[in-house]
Amino acid sequence: MNWHKSTYSGANPNCVEVAEARERVHVRDTQYRHLTRIEFPSNEWHVFMTAVKSNEL
Repeated sequence: MNWHKSTYSGANPNCVEVAEARERVHVRDTQYRHLTRIEFPSNEWHVFMTAVKSNEL
């Protein structure tokens, strides 16, 4: 998987990383990469990100 974090995070180690797959989006904590991750259906992630970007949350 190709994990990435927001460029807004800079060098901050306290953030999450995201890996986008065909039908799922995986999210993990950068400090605990070796533990677990959570997964969301791609369409739900898109709705969430749209709401975040438009300050609806």
